[in-house]
Amino acid sequence: MKIHEYQAKEILRKYKITVPNGEVTENPSDAGAIYNKLGTPVVVVKAQIHAGGRGKGGGVKLAKSETEAEELAKQIIGMNLVTHQTGPEGKEVLRVLIEEGMDIKHEFYAGITLDRKQSKPVMMVSTEGGMDIEEVAEKTPDKIIKETIDPNLGLLPNQASYLSYALGLEGDYAKQARNFFLGLWKAYDNEDASLVEINPLVTTGDGRVLALDCKIDFDDNALYRHADLPELRDLTEEDPLEVEASKYHLNYVRLDGAIGCMVNGAGLAMATMDIIKYAGSSPANFLDVGGGANPETVTNGFKIILSDKNVKGIFVNIFGGIVRCDRIANGIVEAAKNVDINVPLVVRLAGTNAELAKEILENSGIQMIVANDLKDGAEKIVGAINN
Repeated sequence: MKIHEYQAKEILRKYKITVPNGEVTENPSDAGAIYNKLGTPVVVVKAQIHAGGRGKGGGVKLAKSETEAEELAKQIIGMNLVTHQTGPEGKEVLRVLIEEGMDIKHEFYAGITLDRKQSKPVMMVSTEGGMDIEEVAEKTPDKIIKETIDPNLGLLPNQASYLSYALGLEGDYAKQARNFFLGLWKAYDNEDASLVEINPLVTTGDGRVLALDCKIDFDDNALYRHADLPELRDLTEEDPLEVEASKYHLNYVRLDGAIGCMVNGAGLAMATMDIIKYAGSSPANFLDVGGGANPETVTNGFKIILSDKNVKGIFVNIFGGIVRCDRIANGIVEAAKNVDINVPLVVRLAGTNAELAKEILENSGIQMIVANDLKDGAEKIVGAINN
């Protein structure tokens, strides 16, 4: 689950991590009053959307007066902000964060995420703050310093000190950075985050170390431990089809291809998308219906897939292990009768009672193509949409 910058900064404050003073508003007419309240000559008006690169897209502006703050808020609120993370369609800005301006001395990067190869969290810092960390990793990987964190011990004080000195910080700056990193780890660990990213982390002319920007993503599987976090979810920032799928506990991610996929199991879903690409087309989605694949989940899956206007065909690829293939086949037939499937449909079932399932599908009277295996199914659905 993603949250906005202003929400992330409120979480950082809980862990004694210094962030700029600021207020969020959805009303441009509030901007002037916020400017006066902050009491600094310069304020920053920042679009709040779930995407990076806002400054390059015109979503971050400096205001030097009450009037200018209000004018910029009017320009940004309601704009369609396009960044490298939103895609060409962009995102409508519904609110802005107005913060005190800073006398920035130096910009750095700091972040914590999970290193899946080690199955351990890793803290990364870099002197190249303000840049996309992916770009830094590609062009100057030696400028990213990493410390692997033992989850049983947490980030140790000596590790935090090493990271601060690795950034070239000295004296009180180094001491503040050390405490900053220790607090950042506590926030990541205690809140069950999957990513905490500070870009940029800055030192200021008046001797402070603070988070000028912040991004926090949470592990959805741990939200049950945090009753307050789901309230931070902003559905307007999410794809409507993904929001709808979550209501039925379907794991759905919208893509930009032509073939809708309905699969059980994440691994099989990934393999299905790969083989569709290999067969000459592209997947329109990732959709994992889980282990059950009952009539209700299949029906809702069909409805969500068909809501995407880019879908030219559907490939159902399900392995019957815990649930027998004949029961899955009956579920597919029942679902197909309740949904107007107006595009080619290819179904491949494998596992327990697969042959019986094939008979059920072929004798159902539903217009569909039954595939023998994964490769056959991918080739048939690609062929069907191209004819």
